[in-house]
Amino acid sequence: MRGTIIVVPCYNEAARLDAAAFHRFLASGAHVGFLFVDDGSQDQTAAVVRTLAEPWPNDVRLLQLPLNQGKAEAVRAGIVEAIRLGADLVGYWDADLATPLTEIPAMAARLVSGGATLVIGSRVRMLGHDIRRSGFRHYVGRIFATFASLQLRLPVYDTQCGAKIFRVTPASVVLFARPFRLRWCFDVELLARFTALPDAAIVEFPVSRWVDVGASKLTARQALSIIPELMRLPSVMRDERQRR
Repeated sequence: MRGTIIVVPCYNEAARLDAAAFHRFLASGAHVGFLFVDDGSQDQTAAVVRTLAEPWPNDVRLLQLPLNQGKAEAVRAGIVEAIRLGADLVGYWDADLATPLTEIPAMAARLVSGGATLVIGSRVRMLGHDIRRSGFRHYVGRIFATFASLQLRLPVYDTQCGAKIFRVTPASVVLFARPFRLRWCFDVELLARFTALPDAAIVEFPVSRWVDVGASKLTARQALSIIPELMRLPSVMRDERQRR
């Protein structure tokens, strides 16, 4: 596979996986491979991915988990496999493509030429950028990001954007050896693990476009389910700092 591998966690994505968008991106000549992780889907997600992979046998692969384990573990399993395949840069991307695939090359470039350890997408509404989030999602996100920033002791604007890429090093490989303790907030736990690396350089990349896609919209019920994890966040952050 390519030197850059993007992990795409999928659970029952057969109906909305935009195969055409992946085909266009791969045909553009970008030196990027994709590893789709089917997280125990009960629909035809695996079949859709296999069909997508037929024209790109060297650039698209499928990893199937026998049971649904949640996005956090699907991402971790995919990253471990991407590292095993020999990738130099590894990231993960939401399957709904709320963040367009066209953001990948610029984010990867920050790792190659900018000296960053980890580049995370950031949904900042600014002139020249097309960021479309519901007001509810935006304000919940701001409250969450402020709390997470205080715990991480980092001035991070957006922890939850589903677009992140990092450089594979012996030190970063170790970060994925154990499962995440947080299910909904694993992105924050990931940042905490990266801050434990010597001379870690985490960079936020304002994506030029991000659009709420269908069922990806955050509901009030989902927002409430995050609260117990927020209460656990201080202890998780403390444990990560003690591992340094």
